[in-house]
Amino acid sequence: MRSRTTRTAAAGGLLLGLALSLFGPGQAGHAAEGAAGAATGLHVDRGRLLEANGNDFVMRGVNHAHTWYANELDSLEHIKAKGANTVRVVLSSGDRWTRNDTSDVANVVSECKRNRLICVLEVHDTTGYGEQSGAVSLDRAADYWISVRSALEGQEDYVIVNIGNEPHGNSGYERWTADTSGAIRKLRDAGFDHALMVDAPNWGQDWSGTMRANAAAVFGADPDRNTLFSIHMYGVYDTAAEVRDYLNHFVNAGLPVLVGEFGHDHSDGNPDEDAILATTEQLGLGYLGWSWSGNGGGVEYLDMVAGFDPDSLTSWGERIFNGPDGIAATAEEAAVYGGPGGGDTTPPTRPGTPTASGVTSTGVTLSWGASTDDDRVAGYEVVRVDGSSETVVRSTTGTSATLTGLAANTSYTFAVYAKDAAGNRSQRSATVAVTTAGGGGDPVGACSVSYRIAGQWQGGFQGEVTVRNTGTSAISGWTLGWRFADGQTITNMWGGTPSQSGPSVTVRPASYTANIPAGGSVTLGFTGTWRGGNTAPDAFTLNGGACALS
Repeated sequence: MRSRTTRTAAAGGLLLGLALSLFGPGQAGHAAEGAAGAATGLHVDRGRLLEANGNDFVMRGVNHAHTWYANELDSLEHIKAKGANTVRVVLSSGDRWTRNDTSDVANVVSECKRNRLICVLEVHDTTGYGEQSGAVSLDRAADYWISVRSALEGQEDYVIVNIGNEPHGNSGYERWTADTSGAIRKLRDAGFDHALMVDAPNWGQDWSGTMRANAAAVFGADPDRNTLFSIHMYGVYDTAAEVRDYLNHFVNAGLPVLVGEFGHDHSDGNPDEDAILATTEQLGLGYLGWSWSGNGGGVEYLDMVAGFDPDSLTSWGERIFNGPDGIAATAEEAAVYGGPGGGDTTPPTRPGTPTASGVTSTGVTLSWGASTDDDRVAGYEVVRVDGSSETVVRSTTGTSATLTGLAANTSYTFAVYAKDAAGNRSQRSATVAVTTAGGGGDPVGACSVSYRIAGQWQGGFQGEVTVRNTGTSAISGWTLGWRFADGQTITNMWGGTPSQSGPSVTVRPASYTANIPAGGSVTLGFTGTWRGGNTAPDAFTLNGGACALS
């Protein structure tokens, strides 16, 4: 992506897309046959990315903006706990942002390995070269990699070097082929045996077809035949046909491709994230979504979690981690860490029996005894048990979770599973039964809601919702609902956590807005997008009951 404070300016210039798409076995052409001799670590063979043991490896992960948030390295643990097998880490050569030196790079690699993640490292200072002021060349990025080589030596099983992020904008992109080939040769001449990854021009989206037309030549320029091609999919890829056409071109040519970046929405158009996820899964290609947290400059809606809090998934985070063809459903840990073809098949011990506290009409806090593992416990899943069926209602890295949005005066049964870093799942804990309170005597619907548009611009707006408790007792924990009439989409919210399915919006509170005293109110703010109209909602519900409009 561009930097977190920069909007995409030119037509077709989109945010970064980090997609690792790899080709299916037996594809025509075999343009990407590996170099002769024994492979070192992660390597390309016949259009696919393989581990040193010959197993397929399909990337399923996200981007993390390390160079701007150096104190958030714990995010790697949280990303792993959500099910990812890969993380793409943003670094800087020091030309545009603070340089990530050799010791920092070594520490990032160590943390990736500790958390059993394949580590894709990229230099961001090349973004939009030829168009973006201050951007540097791929040759300059190659010099940076050579300067930190000691941190990468011997890490070929764990690290992929993404030479430079979106190395050409919409000007001068005709140089992409020569510049990319030259940077690859420079790194090979310096002794790099790693799998290399190269981004497309045109702010990563290759609307000009430059990478598509010249990928075979660039692959041939690598004496090791160990280069992956990364396409970033934002507004250029707003239909399933465009997604399938681009990825299938590489697959049919036997060239290794991945989606190195993509999102669920963008100011330059609305990418078809469902098609990206479904097509990469169908073709066995990798993908890396943008991005974990910390976006700014108007693209905050691309955050997967709010404020680096792993327990505050946004609607985008919920989609990519837990939705169809998402990370939790499709990721397999690298064999080098004990995944398929690896060695760790021992599950964690059974967690302790949960206990319930803080029961209200709409929520409860559960706590349980920690599980243990021969390596380490990566996280826990809280499930609602209904007879023989189970539904995961919360994932967390800790040993407690607060559940909200429950129905008043209703009985529930909950239990907990532990998962280790290799993806092994423990036996289910014993269950705990919880009956929510009756709502404090106030009728459902003892509320009023006001809605206003605080500001509006072409394609976007800022809204504000105030919820008032008109009853005689406090509301502790709540769920607010409404429908947009014109297809508006919420991109970021403060004061609550939204989830949206089509026009229907459901909001659960932040910790500081969860309690609404009798006669009191809380206010939520959000940004969103609109197309064609921006009509205010005409009905709201609180905990399932209708609220008056005020």
